[in-house]
Order: sequence, then structure tokens, then C-alpha cells
Amino acid sequence: MKQYILKSLLLALLAGSGLSCKDDLIYSELVRDNRPDVPVTYPGATTYGFNPYVTTSLAAGGNIQFTLSIPATSGRTIKEITKVVGGATGINVATLNAATSTTAYNSAPIAGSGTTAVFTTTIANFKQKYPTVVTAPVALPNFTEIAFLFLVTLDNGTEIVPTPVRVRIVN
Repeated sequence: MKQYILKSLLLALLAGSGLSCKDDLIYSELVRDNRPDVPVTYPGATTYGFNPYVTTSLAAGGNIQFTLSIPATSGRTIKEITKVVGGATGINVATLNAATSTTAYNSAPIAGSGTTAVFTTTIANFKQKYPTVVTAPVALPNFTEIAFLFLVTLDNGTEIVPTPVRVRIVN
């Protein structure tokens, strides 16, 4: 009976010691949501599903426009969209970091205006920059998607990489 009590006490002590660790030891930055102090949103984009997206039509010229916005209550303003990369929907921060002034979508920073900045382009411009990325709608689901990723610089020099945003291309 003594051994049963001793084993039970030892097991309880072992289980309790595993739960007493600080969260910092268990959860590193690799497994946490890294949310910026100033969030960037895309007003007018559809946020149903994974990444926000806008829809454009090849028949209507394929115009693309994204408004990037930060909360007015943040006390910050958008200085510029420093870098833009585009591509298939698999682009990520590594794509953005690897882009140079000649491989980025934009050749110069895009100025912000208060708490917003506007990025405008067309499917034709996208095809010139990324000729191997498919932009023609597929039979099912009757559209295809491309994506953009931005590096936003605030007035205090803080750099933010918001969620990638997609363009759904239809006929």
C-alpha cells in the first residue's frame, strides 16, 4: 500500500511540475501569433475564407486596387508602401525579403496619405512583371487567383508586413 501511495504521489508531482513552467518556455515566437501593434486592413476586400481578396474581370480591363488602412486611433500614419511582391498564391514573407529594387513589383515606394495608402495596377502590368504566373480563369471554379504582399512603413519607421491579399480573376 505504501508503494501505491508513493508512486501516486510521485506521478502527481511529476505531472504538476510539467504544468508549472512559464509560458515563455513552452511557447516561443515560432508558435505564437505575431500581431503588430498597428494592424493593417484592406477596406473593401472580401474577407470570407483564408486571405482577403478583391475580384477583377479580364473583360473589364483587369484593374486592381487595394486600399491599405490602419486605425485612426493608433496615433500613427502610413508613410509608404515600401515594397510590393506579387505572384501565385504561395507567396510569403521570404518572397518579400528576397525581393530587391529590381525584382519587387514596385520600382519606388508608394506614398501613404494619413492612415491609408492605395496600391493600383492591372492584370496586364502583372503579366509583364510575372509572365509565368497563370492569370487566365480555369474552367472550375471559373476563376484563378494571384496574390500580393506588402511591406508597409509607418511614420515612426516601424515596418509591418500585413496578411497577403489575393486578386480573384474572372472572365
